[in-house]
Amino acid sequence: MTEPTSSSGGAFELDTVLKRDTFSTIERGLWRDAQGNAFPAVRRNYAEVKWWVKPLARHFARREARALRRAEGSGHTVPVYALEEGYLVRGFVDGIPLQIAKPRGDLAFFASARKGLREVHRRNIAHNDLAKPQNWLYAADGRAVLMDFQLAMVFSKRSKAFRVAAYEDIRHFLKQKRSYCPEALTARERKILARKSLFTRVWMKTGKRVYNFVTRRLLNYHDTEGRGPRAMEQGPRIAAVLAGVEGVRAVHICDFPTAGHSFGLYAFVEAPGAATEEELRARLAAGLPDILPPEHLQIVAALPRDAEGAVRDDLLRLVALNQIDQLALLSRSPEADAALAAVIRDRRNLSDRVRGGI
Repeated sequence: MTEPTSSSGGAFELDTVLKRDTFSTIERGLWRDAQGNAFPAVRRNYAEVKWWVKPLARHFARREARALRRAEGSGHTVPVYALEEGYLVRGFVDGIPLQIAKPRGDLAFFASARKGLREVHRRNIAHNDLAKPQNWLYAADGRAVLMDFQLAMVFSKRSKAFRVAAYEDIRHFLKQKRSYCPEALTARERKILARKSLFTRVWMKTGKRVYNFVTRRLLNYHDTEGRGPRAMEQGPRIAAVLAGVEGVRAVHICDFPTAGHSFGLYAFVEAPGAATEEELRARLAAGLPDILPPEHLQIVAALPRDAEGAVRDDLLRLVALNQIDQLALLSRSPEADAALAAVIRDRRNLSDRVRGGI
């Protein structure tokens, strides 16, 4: 599905909807420039958000474009292809976010992340949102890529304000490193982690409360690492009802964006030979008459699990999103791989991909 041509002469060809929130829809596809060259791309589309949100969404898009253009050539960010009224198109990197990759003990990745952050700071850019693991991408080639520059600030010089913001970027980077490579932290890095800047201490006690009130109460925006409200609010209730059915050993709920600016639910149910989909849906209708059932319900003999026996949410989230090509980036045991292969063969959400392919 090719979108109308932009003022630059290029056009975005939509493939998949990745995420939706109050401020925009994130879409994956191809950018075809005026010469006909095609580049993997991501579009932040805010054309159809609520009218009272649009000025803020426009501001965020312009802010991100400015920072990414300044960061071009760093080797750890993506290029900007187009900035138009209603959308921003930037490059796509084959990779997965940090909270899914979980690079435990991967010193090379964190060395790359530190190098990338240093390159961004060299260009007088402060990211300002690196506490979120989803803003660190683990690329297919093992390097770190910094994502989502909506809150970034571009400085004309290395002022006191820049140095404070850069310090906080470093501290948030070290928080990610502490989560996955705590043994690699140096004494100096531990000191940085223990000491927030004065600005941050004041912000936590004052400004952040106002920010949370505006975004969560007034705009109904919640940062849930890409999960929609149905998965967060209704998912546990659905899982509890299904888990009460005899023979069901485990239930895992994921969500995926759908047409109409909403989210669908995908229920993965581990129940080898114990129940049918019709029986499970009947139980949901009786037990939860006040909420919509999952759009997809798949019964499997076994769910993919890690060494401790926990269900691999990272793998199932990609299946629910129909991002099968990204699964190759995640390591897994032979047992988990066999279980995953069975899930993929019978997966249910084949219709959310806009153009042909996986």
